[in-house]
Amino acid sequence: MINAKMLRQALPFLSLAVVLVATFIIQPRTMSYFGLNLMLQYAVPIALATIAQMFVITCNDLDLSIGPFVGLVSCIGATLLLDNPVMGVAALVALILVYAAVGGLIQARNLPSIVVTLGLAFIWLGIAVLILPSPGGKAPQWLKSLMALQTPIIPFPIIAAVVIGLVIQFALMKTSLGVIARGAGGNPVALTRAGWSMFKTKAILFGIAGFFGVLSGLSLLGLTTSGDAHIADRYTLYSIAGVILGGGNFIGGRVSPMGAVIGALTLALAGSFLIFLRISPDWQIGAQGAILIIVLALRALVTRGGQVAA
Repeated sequence: MINAKMLRQALPFLSLAVVLVATFIIQPRTMSYFGLNLMLQYAVPIALATIAQMFVITCNDLDLSIGPFVGLVSCIGATLLLDNPVMGVAALVALILVYAAVGGLIQARNLPSIVVTLGLAFIWLGIAVLILPSPGGKAPQWLKSLMALQTPIIPFPIIAAVVIGLVIQFALMKTSLGVIARGAGGNPVALTRAGWSMFKTKAILFGIAGFFGVLSGLSLLGLTTSGDAHIADRYTLYSIAGVILGGGNFIGGRVSPMGAVIGALTLALAGSFLIFLRISPDWQIGAQGAILIIVLALRALVTRGGQVAA
């Protein structure tokens, strides 16, 4: 049983290793600092969006609006944040507060998060289009400089993604707030009996998700240098897939922050791998879905094997 559990935890890392080795075989020139940096340049915004989704999944909910939300943040960053930093920061803080309010509303009215966040996705997209009807604007210079940072030996996207994963891993697994967050998904009844408010807990978790969504949008803006309402449309699927690839479950409060980041890195690498295979962009999302299905099938086999052995 222990071996099966260890193998299940190792699956995200094995998946990343398989995709990485396959990429090196197909395109050996990627086995370099420049090659890794180029392939993983969008790993940071994807990882941050995945962490945002993970906090929502922790309390047994699902956020279908994170992609349009990231796009809205990029539009605000390329316009309001650049022209009037104070108003730009205020707008981003307001978005985080709205996210927290939505979490509280879902809990208070017992609403299905899928329906609420799906409607919210259209709202985010509509506001983004009003702010920036067509791609444009300009990223603040400090943001471009940060995302273009060159670190020695190991590319910055890898370092940033790993640091994000480790920090959230510690916060969620070793702190009292992390225990409460996981308890909200694992046993909300016991959490309520212990004196904790599920309304406040869910509002905080959604607020944290909004915070990481803002970071994802800003980091994406720093890479693309201009805003676009539709730039992160796929991030909703990427974020869900990243959490599941990393060993998370849709229910029970079972998530792995480090695994989620590894899942995000795998998806970022898979995109480059499919490009090297000359697969049409129209088919790439399907191919990434196939990778997700394969990993989930392996995880199910490992779990079943462990139960049989027990």
